[in-house]
Amino acid sequence: MLGRTDSGRRLLLLLIVFVVAAGALVTRLGYWQVAQRDQLVESARRQIYYHDEVPSRRGQIYDRSGTVVLAASVTRDRLIVSAENMTEAERLQMTAFLTAQLGLDDTDAASLQSKLDTAKPYIVVARDLMPEQSEAIQAAAAAAGIGHLSVESDSARSYPQSGGSPGSTLAAQLIGFVNREGNGQYGVEQYYQSTLAGEPKVVEADKDASGNPLADTERTVEPGVPGKDIRLTIDAGLQLALEQEVMAARIANGAKAVSAVVMDPWTGEIYAEATYPSYDANDYATIATEDPSRFRDPVVSEVYEPGSVFKMLTVLAGLEQGTTSMTKPYRDTGHLRLDGGKSRIEDADGKAMGTLKLEDGIAYSRNVVAAKVAMGLAPTTSEASTILHEVWTRLGFGAPTGIDVAGEVRGLINDPAETPWRQIDLANGSFGQGVAVTQIQLASAYAAMVNGGTMVKPHVVAGIGADTVAYAPEGQVLDSKYTPQLKQLMEHVLANPWYAPYSKVAGYTTGGKTGTAQVWDAEHHRWATNLYNFSCVGFIARQEGHPDLVVAVRIQEAHPGRNAQGELVLPVVSTELFRRVATDAVTTPGLLPVLDTPDPVTARADQ
Repeated sequence: MLGRTDSGRRLLLLLIVFVVAAGALVTRLGYWQVAQRDQLVESARRQIYYHDEVPSRRGQIYDRSGTVVLAASVTRDRLIVSAENMTEAERLQMTAFLTAQLGLDDTDAASLQSKLDTAKPYIVVARDLMPEQSEAIQAAAAAAGIGHLSVESDSARSYPQSGGSPGSTLAAQLIGFVNREGNGQYGVEQYYQSTLAGEPKVVEADKDASGNPLADTERTVEPGVPGKDIRLTIDAGLQLALEQEVMAARIANGAKAVSAVVMDPWTGEIYAEATYPSYDANDYATIATEDPSRFRDPVVSEVYEPGSVFKMLTVLAGLEQGTTSMTKPYRDTGHLRLDGGKSRIEDADGKAMGTLKLEDGIAYSRNVVAAKVAMGLAPTTSEASTILHEVWTRLGFGAPTGIDVAGEVRGLINDPAETPWRQIDLANGSFGQGVAVTQIQLASAYAAMVNGGTMVKPHVVAGIGADTVAYAPEGQVLDSKYTPQLKQLMEHVLANPWYAPYSKVAGYTTGGKTGTAQVWDAEHHRWATNLYNFSCVGFIARQEGHPDLVVAVRIQEAHPGRNAQGELVLPVVSTELFRRVATDAVTTPGLLPVLDTPDPVTARADQ
């Protein structure tokens, strides 16, 4: 007799297996129904519904007048060929037809033929056609009995104003451009992307059996929001003149690049800002292939050692500490040994000028005098370093200014609290070596020094839509009692016989400081031979004591000559470029507010 084959243990095991399996199935089902519900619903919708986002009209960009269009959205067409069902003879005929219509050369015609030979159902054969161009091609195709050709319309960005140099559009580096995906790149276009682009319109439609949308079932899910227009602070006329000035200076000096910026020291408005070389924003794709570095705006996105324009900050530190005055004498020995004889600085010409008042030492840009002012700020190098560094940071160096364009960099200033300075570091810093700053930082700092001590936020957008944009001052960064002394010193500098012939503007008051800095050769780890950055930052005023504009110019990496006195000279020196730009700015019609009293030029003419 056989024994029983059932077992309580075996049944219990089977029951447990069934329970676990059932639990897993229930858990999985719950996961799909709860956690993955939205994804599954969307997947199902995609199978039966067509879903698309239609970009809204992108806002236009105007100059400060609100009448000159600097960037606009226009309709452009794509020419499409469906080669899937074309015979070889039809493809050859299509190539010949489009070669004639589009003016293709042999290379482009061969490329077109290769595309058609792939027999793909969707081939883009031309982009960015004007509507009238595509209409003419379609009409010619119909007349010739050519099929398989269609047109798709799209929105494209246009920059209609020619720039101040050949092959450029106005304010290209400041404005940036919009790529084929509709995204702003660089400058204002990138910074204000969401404002300009608005929100897309979302549409749905049922699909037919082939997966194509049914036109009569299309419905709007989200209406979208049109992009807002933007009005810049830029004056189109001054911008054009400025671009012509920097191009002329770059060509004359054989420099790598030349940049300039014009700013209102009371409001932070940027009236013009340019660099040469520039580019054509309508042809950004070509520039991206050839030299994408041109997209970068050096005024806000590139740092350099400023040189002696930093001496004004050293003087300010001395005035605040009460350790110097404009008439305090300093002995200029031509060179100075520091750190127990281990380090050495010298004046640009290496010559001693003897005892000079501070204002003359700065006017003649003596490094030894600036170094002595810095070292005299406090009893120890550590204390003096902390004081000078604090002045730099208070006036905005080492941090972004917050200007409303994409790509601004913060610069670099070494903090003595992190890495203690030696005497050579303090001395070099006193005349703008061993630091890296931007041109917009310099303009902002000088604005604070001449406007009574208020740090303003530089900006390029005056209005969005119908609203005016308000910008609050960053705050008081120095006592207003120092402003008259600083302005007087700047005037004294440009009255120096070295600079006056180039910087004087008849009927106006000008003041500023120049800077000449060597260029570091990173490849060979040494200073480049006879290669310098030249700067001039200052103000121009119609009325004594009230600067109208701050101007900052930079001549990048130029090879100067030397005159009989051994001074570095260029065909267009930085002070001359400063004068040209400042003159263009103050004489721009309607740019500056009308004076309550006759301006100096009018008063002189009436005498």
